[in-house]
Amino acid sequence: MPVTITQRNGLFNDAAFTRPGAGEELTRSILVVGGATAAYTTALMALRLNWDVCLVQPQALVGGQFTAQALPASDDGDLLRDKATLQTLDGEQFAISKAQREFRERQRELQPVAQRKVENPGGGWVSPLATTPVVAATAMNEALIPYLRDGRLTLIPFVEPVEVRLSTDGPRPKVTGVVCRDLQHGHTFTVYAAITVEATDLGDLLEVGHFPSRIGQEARHETGEAILPEESRPQCQQAITWDAVVEYAKPGQGVPIHPPEGYGQASWLDPLEFTANFWVKRSGQWQKREFLSDFGIFRYRRLYRAKAHDKTVHPGDVAVINWGTSSDPDRGVCCGNDYRPGCLVGVSREERQHHLHRARQRTQAYLHYLQSQDGIDLKTRGDLTWTPDGLALEPYIREARRGIALTTIRHEDVAEHFFPNRARARCFDDSVGIGQYHYLDFHPNDAQGHINLKGKDLVALPFTLPLGALVPADIDGLILSAKSIGTTHITNAAYRMHPVEWAIGEASGVLAAFTLQTGLNPRDLAQDERHIRKIQGLMARNGIPIFWFNDVAHDDPDFEAVQVMAAAGIIRSENAENLSFRPFATVSRAVVATALINVLKLPKSSPPQPTFKDVPPDHWAYDAIETLYAHGMVAGITTSRFDPDSPITREQLGFLVKRAMPTAYDQAFMRTPTDRQFLQRRELSRVLYEVLKGRLGI
Repeated sequence: MPVTITQRNGLFNDAAFTRPGAGEELTRSILVVGGATAAYTTALMALRLNWDVCLVQPQALVGGQFTAQALPASDDGDLLRDKATLQTLDGEQFAISKAQREFRERQRELQPVAQRKVENPGGGWVSPLATTPVVAATAMNEALIPYLRDGRLTLIPFVEPVEVRLSTDGPRPKVTGVVCRDLQHGHTFTVYAAITVEATDLGDLLEVGHFPSRIGQEARHETGEAILPEESRPQCQQAITWDAVVEYAKPGQGVPIHPPEGYGQASWLDPLEFTANFWVKRSGQWQKREFLSDFGIFRYRRLYRAKAHDKTVHPGDVAVINWGTSSDPDRGVCCGNDYRPGCLVGVSREERQHHLHRARQRTQAYLHYLQSQDGIDLKTRGDLTWTPDGLALEPYIREARRGIALTTIRHEDVAEHFFPNRARARCFDDSVGIGQYHYLDFHPNDAQGHINLKGKDLVALPFTLPLGALVPADIDGLILSAKSIGTTHITNAAYRMHPVEWAIGEASGVLAAFTLQTGLNPRDLAQDERHIRKIQGLMARNGIPIFWFNDVAHDDPDFEAVQVMAAAGIIRSENAENLSFRPFATVSRAVVATALINVLKLPKSSPPQPTFKDVPPDHWAYDAIETLYAHGMVAGITTSRFDPDSPITREQLGFLVKRAMPTAYDQAFMRTPTDRQFLQRRELSRVLYEVLKGRLGI
């Protein structure tokens, strides 16, 4: 008899949950540990690939940032905000996955404005898409309900990991299971799985497993980042913020928010450093933005609007209070509810709880300040946060303990400084996702010694997610996800954003599924080209971008071929200064020669005297063209001249492929005629993708 799974106000009914007893042991294919956004997307991706999953998490809610942390105002990069033009697509068609776009569309459907679906239901000015936490949770839950009903998803709430079970039979320790503590009843139970995913918000599984990891700001010798000091500063971490959801009430109808004990006395509860206003400096002049103004703090992350007006704040509007620091021409730096004293990672559980308590108090103090000092009529909305006082169930976390992975994503892989005249940051050839946030977003805590990035060292170009960053260097049976992947203190500042963490989870879910499908360890998959390309193909077939192009959408019939061939470094943009693929553009003979040599991995030939009069040794494709000639592949398409910059025809490409790999010819041209029409770039990717698969035996 099927289980009756329902939800109300974003919460599942009790039938959705499994609550193991003391000492109980469960066995599943995949174990996902944690309540982060990436924990949700890891589980969902693996479920959609037909594997059974056990998700253990500290709350009843799935979704992390969007739900339990009360921040469903997505931190989108500029490209995700793009609207379609004649040359480019809408950002949601290329900058995020198909599944993430569907989630965003469902949020819009669940929160209409004036009975219409709109792009940004909340209408905040920093987030191009915001809804209430309840709407975000409802949309996330809907996707899980079928798997809860058929038993493929085991969802265990209110637990934390306390011990890792290891096997030492192989060349490296292998995770086989995790002992969890029931936070409500105190007993422990164990979940065994073939593969485990670390998706906690603070990297706690790495800590309890005593796995190699790093915290805070590393030393230069640890990451190779030139901008770091010689010594590590683990205490330098990102601040946390305990979000609160409030409504702007009608005059005189605000509900008093009482100050916490120690208000005005404790340093973290000092009203003198709070501010209700937001100042910006334009053309040398300071401009004041008041709390309720069109571009003030309230509408910064507005989640719900009572009227259809985009900018004006009205009574009944709802916002999440999540404000860091800002400058004031008279007072210097002023603050909101970021909690900067201390840190949560690398300290005892007692000290962590101490700071969590204080962080919650700080937000209470800030809300009281807004009411008492500025007379703003507010009331908290606990019905939207599943709490009595409108504060989130958990703090908003910006940084975790990070695993030491096969690949460490460094400052030099992301910052604009290292990629002059380029549209993209480093394009890892084992990419399993993309991300973008326009700068490395730091909210430093009060510890001394934080680096101070400026200019092009702070700007982040569109980046990729290498498969190697998900794989621990010295542990088998474990996948890194959420904020525990192989970033650094610096690069985490861009990879921690909502859309990127979603993508990290999708990649983790695919890797977990592929690990089970092949029976291999994640590190074996991440170090073998054949498996890397198969994983990339699987991701692209599921509408997940792994390379930055702004003119090839998820539903393009050549999306998989274009994405994988670009990630592999075989066919990318014609001009590295933009993100365009130009799928319908023609292709020169030189480009085809270079791509074919790269896809076949032929040893290059570079004779001192050119074979073709029109391809001198200083031509950019000289080695590739000479290599084709040395391997007897150009006969039939040219004479003494190669015409390297002339467009090639489909027929001529057919000659090359038939000579290079005759066994792949029929499959390669199944959807491409071998006529005398000029070849298009999308067709080149389509054809050579089949050649690549032929070489790798895929």
